[in-house]
Amino acid sequence: MSATSSPRRAAVLGHPVAHSLSPVLHRAAYAALGLEGWTYEAIDTTEEQLPALVNGLDASWAGLSLTMPLKHAVIPLLDHVDPLANVVGAVNTLVVQPTGGRRPTFVGTNTDVHGLVAALREGLGERDARTAVVLGAGATAASTLAALAQLGCTDPTVLVRSLGRTGTLQRAAHRMGVEPRFEVLDPASPALAARLAGVDVVVATLPSRVADPVADAVTASGAALTGVLLDVVYDPRPTALSAAWARAGGTVVGGERMLLHQAAEQVRLMTGRVAPLDAMDRALGAALGVPA
Repeated sequence: MSATSSPRRAAVLGHPVAHSLSPVLHRAAYAALGLEGWTYEAIDTTEEQLPALVNGLDASWAGLSLTMPLKHAVIPLLDHVDPLANVVGAVNTLVVQPTGGRRPTFVGTNTDVHGLVAALREGLGERDARTAVVLGAGATAASTLAALAQLGCTDPTVLVRSLGRTGTLQRAAHRMGVEPRFEVLDPASPALAARLAGVDVVVATLPSRVADPVADAVTASGAALTGVLLDVVYDPRPTALSAAWARAGGTVVGGERMLLHQAAEQVRLMTGRVAPLDAMDRALGAALGVPA
């Protein structure tokens, strides 16, 4: 964990990254914790630019939050990768640990899994997550498999647009010891809505609006839903899939809840303090225009 005795810098990197709400969350945390002089910014960074930026970090930095496409690209630049991030194959947090020497140590972690578990627990309440469907096969899908395993589901179905692009996720699943079933996502199939209606949890990890045809399928089917949907996308809010899911009677957890909880864990790792979740939640709600 990082020391908090002197002001430190932190940032979220990605391409694009201007839309990120991470600065809102981290700055609210610093203010609530009384960390005067701490800063957090958004830096648009491509994969090609990442090595120079990381290698230029010094002890004035507390850490970095990493979005796509950098969650894989950062791994070769790190000194250590924690076991969970290594198994998942994705790092969304770089913690800078001063060593007293010229160059600090860079430690990669994954707080997306923590964020997913906490967000899903908000929706599940006392219910179990015995069965699940994951939409998509990217880096967030790998974190989702780890989160579902923590919640007790080790054999979810993963619906993807192309089975030929699941190799990375299949290797991550093997490292985790989970056994997902991979099938083609076909929004035109009459069986899709019935498949989604019959599970405890659905996690959509698809990019913004890519899941809209799934929303149309849910609406067209008229099926009653009882499971929990977590759509990791939070812009637009609500997403078409979230709106359709709610209309069908299911429980919806917005992607901003995952964002909140993963950011809280980042704050803990970078500052060494327990994150002020309530203050961060209020700041997030204000940024999204949610009434207090």
